Amino acid sequence: MSPLPATVPGIVRTKVKAALRRPHRDAPPLTPEETETRALLLRLMSLLLQYPDASLAAARPVLTATVQALPPSPAAEELTAFTAWFTGQETDALERHYVEMFDLRRKSSLYLTYYLHGDTRRRGMALLTLAQRYRATGWDTDGGELPDHLPVVLEYAALAGPRAGEAPLRQHRRGIELIHRALTDTDSPYRHVLAALISLLPPPTEADLRAVAELAAQGPPNEDVGLDPYGSGEFAPPDAFVPPEQAPPTLMPPLTPPSSLEGPR
Repeated sequence: MSPLPATVPGIVRTKVKAALRRPHRDAPPLTPEETETRALLLRLMSLLLQYPDASLAAARPVLTATVQALPPSPAAEELTAFTAWFTGQETDALERHYVEMFDLRRKSSLYLTYYLHGDTRRRGMALLTLAQRYRATGWDTDGGELPDHLPVVLEYAALAGPRAGEAPLRQHRRGIELIHRALTDTDSPYRHVLAALISLLPPPTEADLRAVAELAAQGPPNEDVGLDPYGSGEFAPPDAFVPPEQAPPTLMPPLTPPSSLEGPR
């Protein structure tokens, strides 16, 4: 994923006048201007949630100008608050804060399927499903991140449109809410980026709020010992340990009917 897509400066020069609407089942269709603005918001969130290396830090003036050119909306306000902090930090301070928030804290990890499935075999299947969804729409990621990494999911949503493209975001809404809650609890400025994203999603249901509270208290589903959380290892992060497949057991006449071993992650 490039630090700064070439489409951003062109969109900055576009005069967008329409207000944003939330695309859900009963909402009226978005106008072309609204769709373009929504895609820009999602792409900005994708960029701002990436690791703030030197190239992304160098793009801060353009990113800030892009945010300032957005039409008024709750999402634009949140991104304005974030970029005000983002542009005033030294690169090494940004890197340290990013690692502390997203790499060292389980409750604010950016890997969405973790919140739904934990470290189980079902997570591997969820990653495979996401990758297949991307390929079906003709989009091929650069392979540097897992398909459930939030910046990747946001980039896909920006490219594929508010209905099908944002479906993975809606599916993982509870995980997104938990990340936002964790960032708010630590007073991280990244909470503004998550708040901007939440403002584009349909309002949470009571069941969503209960599930988020449960996740915050108990964490994702328990790890299943001996199960590879990345399936065959195809989606494992670089340097991750992927255990080899077990040898098939010696066949013996069953003493009792076999029980199912499949369970939620």
